[in-house]
Amino acid sequence: MPPSSPSPTQAPPPLRVQGGDEPMVEHRTLRDYLIIFRERVWIALPIALLVAVSVGYYQARTPPLYMARATMQFVRPERVVLNEQVVDPSVKNEIELNTYLQILNSGQLRSRIIQSLTPEQVKILQRPYLKTGMSPPPVGALLGSVSIESIRNSFLIGVTVSNRDPNGAALVANKFVEQFIAYLINDVGGKNEDAVKALKETAERLRLEYEAAESRLQNYKVQHNLISLDNSTNIISARLQAINTALTSVRMDRINLTTLLDQIEKIQAAGGNLLEVNYISNYGNIPALRAQLAEDTKLQSILADRYLERHPKMIDLATRIDITHQQISRNIDQAIADLRAQLAKIKNSESTYEREFKDAESEQFRLGRLSVEYKSLENQAAGAKSNYAAIFDRLNQTTTLKSIENLPVRRLDDASPPAAPYSPNLRAILRTCIGLGLVVFCGVAIGLSFIDDRVKSAWDVEGFIGTHLLGIIPDLADVPDAEKHNLVSGDKTSPGAESFLSVYSAVKIQSKLDFPKAILVTSTIPGEGKTMISCNLASAFARHARRTLIIDCDMRRPMLHRHFKLTNESGLIAWFEAGAKVPEDPCADPTLGITKIDENLYLLRSGGRTKSPTELLENPIFTELVAALKRHFDLIVIDSPPIGAVTDSVLLAERVDEVVYVCRFNRAYRKHIRLYIKMLKQSKTELLGIVLNGLSPRRIEYYSNYRYYRSYKKYYGAQS
Repeated sequence: MPPSSPSPTQAPPPLRVQGGDEPMVEHRTLRDYLIIFRERVWIALPIALLVAVSVGYYQARTPPLYMARATMQFVRPERVVLNEQVVDPSVKNEIELNTYLQILNSGQLRSRIIQSLTPEQVKILQRPYLKTGMSPPPVGALLGSVSIESIRNSFLIGVTVSNRDPNGAALVANKFVEQFIAYLINDVGGKNEDAVKALKETAERLRLEYEAAESRLQNYKVQHNLISLDNSTNIISARLQAINTALTSVRMDRINLTTLLDQIEKIQAAGGNLLEVNYISNYGNIPALRAQLAEDTKLQSILADRYLERHPKMIDLATRIDITHQQISRNIDQAIADLRAQLAKIKNSESTYEREFKDAESEQFRLGRLSVEYKSLENQAAGAKSNYAAIFDRLNQTTTLKSIENLPVRRLDDASPPAAPYSPNLRAILRTCIGLGLVVFCGVAIGLSFIDDRVKSAWDVEGFIGTHLLGIIPDLADVPDAEKHNLVSGDKTSPGAESFLSVYSAVKIQSKLDFPKAILVTSTIPGEGKTMISCNLASAFARHARRTLIIDCDMRRPMLHRHFKLTNESGLIAWFEAGAKVPEDPCADPTLGITKIDENLYLLRSGGRTKSPTELLENPIFTELVAALKRHFDLIVIDSPPIGAVTDSVLLAERVDEVVYVCRFNRAYRKHIRLYIKMLKQSKTELLGIVLNGLSPRRIEYYSNYRYYRSYKKYYGAQS
């Protein structure tokens, strides 16, 4: 096949290359995301359905709510009031209307409504809870949700109530209107204008006095760093008690330790036995060492009746007794040192507590000196506050009463029980579930694409790993194993053979070296098809009149001789064991056993199996052999072990000219491949690219840019 005619499964040329040899920079397109969704639809769709149905079921199961609405209208007075009262309930502008809105939303009005409910009305509000067997909440919670709003560009106010019972919703809305009108009649009306004016003046004077007293008290607190006198005194008292308790405990510990150390020093001065002290006899390993010493002493007395003092057993036992005595002495010294360290630590703590106790006492004395002046200021502030509160309360009760006929508000529309609930809204729930399902579906599919790090597509190779894609080999599960390794050697036009010829064309395009040269074929893990690709790639070059040699360098698990139905007595290992002399004509060397397996195609077997092939691969004679083989062949294709399993491929990469990396679909991880490719590039060997193996025809169409694979298969398959 001419190199200039790309096959249906041949990778497209790079879109952009940075720095000559740098890999192509590519970003995912909409088609890539469609592929991601198609691949994971049977995982993301059930999860999305489960989440959407669960949320929809939960929302649909919420108790039904009914909404009722009542409206009021404020009427501006038609006559001009020359002598305006202190409190005028008429609405003159939007600011005053907003004031009434705040009154409607106040807790005071809500309390009036709760107090005005009759037992029968309370039963109406409790009815939805009693039907379901639930315990009704307090009356305040039975009112439901209330929304007070003014209609724009008008003096209309709407009261909207949401409740579990339709009659309850209408009842509460009408109660708000009723109690608001009653509030205007009973509480907004005033008494006497002169009385209100005098009360206002008195209230203002008392307010200023209260603020001045409170300011003096606050300044005094700030000046003397007080929260309040009682709180500060309580804090200091509690602190004194805690410090005193801790100080007493520390002093007792110091006395006990001092007594114990005095006892030890007296025993030491008298030359007594320190093991009589209970603390030392129970310290660390002393109990065990004493038991061992007693046992050894007893044994010594028994053996003394049988053996002389110079007997080996007696010497060994005496040595052991001496060692035990030494260990006991060291433990006694350590116990005394620990006691002294504890005493020093306790003395330090005692000094700290004594200082803290003195500081707390000083603070307590200071608070006592401040208490008289503080109490005086506090009493002045409390008295001023009490006087101001009494006058202010009287002022609120004393207002100017206007006649009822001048009340500026009237009912416009009473609330009526609604016929159907407004919640749950099945249409809104359906929209929410559909939107949530789409979000979860997309999130799961895209999330799995980031979690699943295995190679699946041409984007993974060129966009993520950053290496050229040489070609895609379809899944050859239908091809017998005996034919997979020589698809190109015969005159075949199957898609399988054509895909290997496309890899051959891509290798020629990417290669910058002329013949002769050596190409290494490797993979990340076993089972990715590198041996099959090695054989068919070599066959493709041989088919195009290149004298080609395949070398089986997988000496731990050689397989090439089986695929070509040959024995494995001669080859690299046999040649190395026979003296490893580079022949002038490698094809004539019987220990190498180079065999012709097709026109222009030869095989150099492994010559056996070994667990340590690095001895051969690191030997300079192997490099000389490869150089000698290049003089007799145009191309050498080396089938190596997986680079992720053993290091043989790294050693081979240093002795070849180019590398072809094989990846099987959905098998190896991208991060591992990128790591091993970086390792190969560090050996200064030219990496031609990656061959993606094992894709089904459907996956080739969806996972790559090779859109004509089916047409090719249909056309050529029919002719074959």
